[in-house]
Amino acid sequence: MKQTAFTGIHIKMGAKMHPFAGFNMPLEYSGINDEHRTVRQSAGVFDVSHMGEFRVKGPRAAEYLQYLTTNDITRLSDGMIQYTCFPNGKGGIVDDLLVYRIGEESYMLVVNASNIDKDWSWCVQHAEKHGIAVGEELYNASDDIALLAVQGPLAMKVMQKLTVEPVEQMKFYTFKKIDIAGIKNAVFSVTGYTGSGGCEIYVANEDGPALWEAVFAAGRDYGIKPAGLGARDTLRLEMGYCLYGNDIDETTSPIEAGLGWITRFVDHNNFIDKEFLLHQKTEGPERKLVGFVMKEKGIPRRDYEIADNNGNVIGRVTSGTMSPMMNNGIGMGYVQTGFSGQGTEINILIRKKSLKAEVVSFPIYKP
Repeated sequence: MKQTAFTGIHIKMGAKMHPFAGFNMPLEYSGINDEHRTVRQSAGVFDVSHMGEFRVKGPRAAEYLQYLTTNDITRLSDGMIQYTCFPNGKGGIVDDLLVYRIGEESYMLVVNASNIDKDWSWCVQHAEKHGIAVGEELYNASDDIALLAVQGPLAMKVMQKLTVEPVEQMKFYTFKKIDIAGIKNAVFSVTGYTGSGGCEIYVANEDGPALWEAVFAAGRDYGIKPAGLGARDTLRLEMGYCLYGNDIDETTSPIEAGLGWITRFVDHNNFIDKEFLLHQKTEGPERKLVGFVMKEKGIPRRDYEIADNNGNVIGRVTSGTMSPMMNNGIGMGYVQTGFSGQGTEINILIRKKSLKAEVVSFPIYKP
């Protein structure tokens, strides 16, 4: 298994380790619920160094990314970030990702850990036809970068103690290169996968341990704690954020998944699957991804069937958990479009029992 720059620290701190996407990653430290509530109320630190980073540069970079992704690259200026996806040419999704615009001819793509090899092959496959030189203008930097996500309402106060650069008022989905905790030219971004605010810090692997120590020293008075992949999953699910492999994959379209807002149908944006997705948006998909809250006691899990009040199967659960903040079962799943309206009563089939649930708008957890 691969190690991150922080693996030794996790083990020394007593984290419960678990294989994920080929990496030895921390699943939890003090417990998923405790870590979850810490992020919602103060600040938690996630090692997300397993994520992939590709660099794309050169005079054809923007044109290349415009073709590969559903969002509109021309909306970006330097220091901006865009959430988007790679359509797969068959109506599905290769991966969802972030695009960082470093300069007019320079971009960084941040992709999911489980899809690094697949995404890289996809990018390489389309590089030559767009005049992108693999290894020079398209570079896989995934093994070179350590990445921490510091999340929670107090996260930016903690980080401000480590840099003279003003970061507390940074706009959502922006980034800049700064000196932080004595580390030069770190990429500091404000996106997040928890819905509680915070930032991400990209540094070279050799600078990772020093960054970890500095963050925890700065956050001591704020009750900062390390958090694992378990809490990361429950936090994103409360927000209704898609997880690749569960809620979106090669068989789901961005329109079905409620990602029409990252699918830009404008004249200059001729991306893969544009015509198919435009037709689907115009005609309406047969199924939609919805969030729901259990009305009866039960915890929904992936692949549980969803039924109407007459017992007819109308969909399936893609993600589910017991919400630490709501103390209630919550989930996401695809249902026939006629059952996707907010307030619609549905039934989750759990261990041969049909338990009532209600379709709700995102985020599922509303503080």
